[in-house]
Amino acid sequence: MHLPFWLSTALLAPLLVWQGKRTRRTTPRLPEAGGAQHGQYGDGEPTRRLLVIGESTAAGVGVAHHQDGLASQLARQLQQQSLHTIGWHSHGINGIRLQALLDNLKTIELPEADAILLSMGVNDTTGLTPRRRYRQQLLALNARLPGPLYLLSVPPMHRFTALPSPLRQLLGWRARQLDAIQQQLARERPADFIYLSYPPMNDPALLAEDGYHPSIKGYQAMATALAPALTATLLRSKETQGGLA
Repeated sequence: MHLPFWLSTALLAPLLVWQGKRTRRTTPRLPEAGGAQHGQYGDGEPTRRLLVIGESTAAGVGVAHHQDGLASQLARQLQQQSLHTIGWHSHGINGIRLQALLDNLKTIELPEADAILLSMGVNDTTGLTPRRRYRQQLLALNARLPGPLYLLSVPPMHRFTALPSPLRQLLGWRARQLDAIQQQLARERPADFIYLSYPPMNDPALLAEDGYHPSIKGYQAMATALAPALTATLLRSKETQGGLA
């Protein structure tokens, strides 16, 4: 148990509950992105295939079309940096927690991918998923998917302008705790997990109108920050397998 966090949460509980209800009532509810959830950049058969799974960022909330979402933006960056044809696919569900994602993946067949990126943590933060359970669920997900699993950093919720203080600070605190679990797994099991971080989005223009999800510029900024490390990892992996000449 992380005692300081829970003590702070308990002491502020009446205010936090009121702020949470008010935020849900006043914050605009943005839909998931529309359009095709897959595509490619470059000609011919894709050399590498990218799959982004998870919650609202994987679902493209904050932009009108998946073409402007994270998977597409990342694939574009990877194609520009590697000069190889890159395919992309998104599978995201707005509002989902990690356990629900695990249950969802039992019912569908994911497309073939050379790199699977997981974008999670916000809903497990707001839902106060225990840290040990979150870790167990990540391990279960990794066991179900071809590895390694790329873990995108849990979004910095203390910078979400839609959230009032002190709710914003408490949720940011909790988000950093879940993010620390992801980093720990990447250190302990580098063959199974690769942690990818992106800098905090301090510019309000990087957030959508709800002050909660990335805007087009936000997804572009995320892709720009993530692409170099992902490109290097993918190229190194392909060279090890004897391809990507």
